[in-house]
Amino acid sequence: MTKRLSSLKALEVELNYRTKVPCQDRPKIVSANDAFILLRHYWDDNKIDLIEEFKILLLDRGNTVLGISNVGSGGIAGCIADPKIVFALALKARATGIILAHNHPSGSLKPSRYDINITKKFVECGKMLEVDILDHLILTSGGFYSFGNEGMIPI
Repeated sequence: MTKRLSSLKALEVELNYRTKVPCQDRPKIVSANDAFILLRHYWDDNKIDLIEEFKILLLDRGNTVLGISNVGSGGIAGCIADPKIVFALALKARATGIILAHNHPSGSLKPSRYDINITKKFVECGKMLEVDILDHLILTSGGFYSFGNEGMIPI
């Protein structure tokens, strides 16, 4: 048995977190508007009105940004964000908080039933892993909607 196992090769799984920004230079998020400004800076102007994308901000206990990641890309009317991927990234970065964000190419700032349900799902997953969902923003080229500002987090 040992001889058989020694000849087997396993695939190594790796999820990287590389920071190039010194701690003192990382932005701190104190409001939904701060998150919107930062996210908007990283959103491709050529795509925000064209295809739906889902990004996350990973934060430490002091709400300092540890990283930004694009976790989903879709079509005109939707995209999928897999909680397993989102929380794998958060755990790898040792984040204690996440701000979810996606755009509505239609320009509507009204959350859909799916937006509300997926937010609930992320909040529930976060509770199990002790990673707080701090907000969920819907972005358009003209503004944003904050689940947190509207009292929808915690849900």
